[in-house]
Formats: sequence, structure tokens, C-alpha cells
Amino acid sequence: MTVLPEPPTRVRYGVLAFLAAMTFILYLDRVCMGQAAPAIQRELGISDSWMGVVFSAFSLSYVLFEIPTGRWGDRYGSRGVLTRIVIWWSLFTALTGFAWGLWSLIAIRFLFGAGEAGALPNSARVLRVWFSDANRGRAQAFVATSMLLGGTFSPLVSQRLMDAVGWRWTFGIFGLVGVAWALAFSYWFRDDPATHPAVNEPERRLIGEGRRGEDVTPTHESIPWRHVLRSPDVWLLGLAMVTMAATYNLLISWYPKYLQEARGVSATDSGMYSSFVLGTGAVGCLLGGWLTDRLTRGFAGRRWGRTLQAVLGAGLAAAALGASLRVDSPVLSTALVAAACFGVQIQMPSWWASATLVSGRHVGALFGFMNMIGNVGGIASPAFFGWFLDVMKAAGRSGRDQWEPGFWIYVGLSLVGVALWAFVDPRRVVGRDDRGADLPPSPLPPGEGGRVSGG
Repeated sequence: MTVLPEPPTRVRYGVLAFLAAMTFILYLDRVCMGQAAPAIQRELGISDSWMGVVFSAFSLSYVLFEIPTGRWGDRYGSRGVLTRIVIWWSLFTALTGFAWGLWSLIAIRFLFGAGEAGALPNSARVLRVWFSDANRGRAQAFVATSMLLGGTFSPLVSQRLMDAVGWRWTFGIFGLVGVAWALAFSYWFRDDPATHPAVNEPERRLIGEGRRGEDVTPTHESIPWRHVLRSPDVWLLGLAMVTMAATYNLLISWYPKYLQEARGVSATDSGMYSSFVLGTGAVGCLLGGWLTDRLTRGFAGRRWGRTLQAVLGAGLAAAALGASLRVDSPVLSTALVAAACFGVQIQMPSWWASATLVSGRHVGALFGFMNMIGNVGGIASPAFFGWFLDVMKAAGRSGRDQWEPGFWIYVGLSLVGVALWAFVDPRRVVGRDDRGADLPPSPLPPGEGGRVSGG
């Protein structure tokens, strides 16, 4: 009797589902602030300029803690790190509902951002361990799309909850969801597929195929900062993320209020319109994951397969956002903004795949470093826009004349993104030469132990 080979188990898809659920909660908790902002401003007496500072307080801590939390995952594994940070940010999501004034709100949102900072670097590390390069683009896109779906549903769900229980209890309810995820993840997940009791040998072999010499073991080596800082792709990817983060943060922080004050849309309808915009972005992200893997395996190769769609996506974002400012219909304008969000988010799978490849074995820390550079745009964007609104108001402008001049700056940022993506080459791995060999250790002090090893 012929013995059929044992089929591989599918534990890796359970890992993917856990990461997708985490990033869904990540953006559910992050984006609800934009929908709640008008009610918070009225109750606490906060101006647009200071509300922009509240938004940016989150982004500032997000930037400051990305490298440390990504580095913790590289050194100790992502299981414990992800469990702790999700509980942390869920606690401060709930505490947002207890804010009693401007400064308490700024402090709470700063600490909330410190927790969320480690989510994406450690997700990238988990995907690198559990999925081969050939399938990683789609896996990363699935996780990123789930993140955007959290943002898609957040305005709509937030507004319904606020209508029912008020904005304070809404944040408390959202906080409980993250705690439940963290407890389940800590119980089930393992950093190494070889140690997971549900993974059989065929799945272990399948996971290991196609890594092209990648080293995914935890590393206590110092980050090779000399090679990092000399890598053109680290800076190109970081600056490309600036353009993406600035535009996306504009949409999740100020777009609901723009619809209400500049376009005359009701609070309930603004939630639906904002959800449509962010949902269209989620579709772009999901499509982008399939497309970048397809292009990489096809005619575009590893160079343009990871970057061509990002060049085109940045161009679409600029064109559609500019066109949205030229039409009077709120529905048509929203459709064009949705197309711009699609253009922004189709870049995301390209960015994840490129950043993961460029980072080498220090993926947690360097992914965090590049995302940290990018989130400078996330810090500046909402604060700048709130300040700009008050400047326009002081100049006697109102309605669309107050809001829309600022949007043209983001059209220009998207055009800058086109140029940046055109020069990214994800084949250039930090700390390795063109043949894939480790470069010599750097003699420069890295600030962590006084030594640097090669990539």
C-alpha cells in the first residue's frame, strides 16, 4: 500500500491571522481619535492648533520608541514584546476617556504612542521568520490591509459608540479588545516555528524554503550603524514613508472635520465618508501585496518588482488629491480622495517588502529606524495642519477657503514620493556587498556597548 506524504500543517496562517487581528486593533484604537476630536475639543475647550499637538504627541512617541521596541524583538523574540506593548497601548487607549484637560490628553496620547511603536517592527520580524521571501509580500499586504481595515471601520464604529455611550466610554471599550488579543497571543504563539507544538516537519521545511540565505535567528550583535547610515536605500525608504505617513495622517486626523466644516457633511455622514476613503486604501494595500509578488516573480525582477507600483501609486495620490480640490460635490470629492488613499496604500506592501530585505538580520531595529524616519511626517503633519487652519482663520478665511490651501502641500509631497521611489533598490542589503558577503565591522561607536559587528 502506498503511503501518502504527510501534508504540511497550516500554523503559519494562524500566525498571520493573529498579526492581522493585532494591526486591525492597532488602527481601530489610533484612528478613532480623529472621529472623536470635534467632541473632545468642544468638551475640553481645545483649539485646532492644540488639537494638532495632541495628534502629534502620539506620533512623537511612536517615532522615539520604534528602534528600542524593534531591537527588543531582535534580541529576545517578538512573543513577549508584542504581548507587553499591546497591553500597554490598550491601557492608554482606555485612559484617553479619563482625560480632564489638554495636558492630561497630551500625556496619555504620548504614552499610547509609545506602546504602538513596536507593533509593526515586530510584525515584520515575525513574518520574516514564519514566511519565505517568495510569499512574504502577500503576507505583509494581508497584515497591512487588516490594519487599514481597522482604520476603515474606526470612524463609523466610533461615531456609533459615541452616539450611544459618549466619547469617554468609547475609548474604554476599545481598550478591552486589545487586552483580550494579548492574552490569547501569549498563550498560543511561538517565536520559532520549530518549537510550536502544532507545526509538523513538512511545514517547517516549507517555511524554510526560498530564504536565499536569510538569517532569522535572534541576534545580540550591535546594529552596524556605519553601514546603516551609508545605505542610500535606508534614507530613500525612510523619506518615502514621510510622504506616505504625512498624507495618511492628514486623512485619519483632520479629514472627518474637513468634511463637516468645509463640505457641510453631518457628523454621522462624515464617519461613513471617512470609512469609505480608508477602506479604498485598504483595497489598494491588499492588491499591492499580490502585485508586488507577481511583478517580482515576473518581468520586473527583484528591483522593480518591489518599487514600480509604488512609483505609480505616489503619482496617483498626487493627481487624485489635487483633482478632489477642484470639484464641488462632496460625494465626488470623497471618491477622488479615496483614489488618492488607494495610491498611498498600494505603496505600503512595496515598502514593507523592500524594508525587510534591505534590513538584513537586524530587521526589527532597522525596519523601526526607517519607519521612525517616515513618521517624522506623521509628527509634523497633524500639528502643521492644525496650525495652518488657525492661520487661515485669523486671515478671515472660512469653509473650503480655510481648509483646502493646506491640501495642496500634500499633493506636492506625493510628487516627491514619486522621485524617491524611483531610486530605491531593495537588493542592496545593509552590511553586505554585491555578492551577499558580510562587510567588515564598523570601527565607529554605535552607542550600545561600544562595538559594532558586521551586518
